[in-house]
Amino acid sequence: MADDESRPAPPRVVVTLPAPLVNLFPGSVRRLELAAASVGEVIDALEARWPGMRDRLCDSRPAIRRHLNVFVGSERASLATRLPPGAEVTIMTAISGGSPALAEPGRRRGGRPLDRTGKGVV
Repeated sequence: MADDESRPAPPRVVVTLPAPLVNLFPGSVRRLELAAASVGEVIDALEARWPGMRDRLCDSRPAIRRHLNVFVGSERASLATRLPPGAEVTIMTAISGGSPALAEPGRRRGGRPLDRTGKGVV
């Protein structure tokens, strides 16, 4: 027990959750302060408050689910990312895609030409 007392407390961090996630967990909030030394500890703390939230955020590897992004400040983070005191942790749904109507005809992202079937020309 003495070892536990000698360890410094985890830093306090501010966590922002996406609205669709908050809507699934009655009583949850969009922004809260937690004690956590890593993104993984943030997930643990969220799970302790709202059981089942970990399954919405992480897959079975465990890793952050592909359709989510976690940022510490402006940097993308993983479960292992360490958190400094006062860090801003933002969990957000991933945004991808775009409008094909806005793309230049005959070209795909990255500027490579397409053949008439829509496949990239090598």
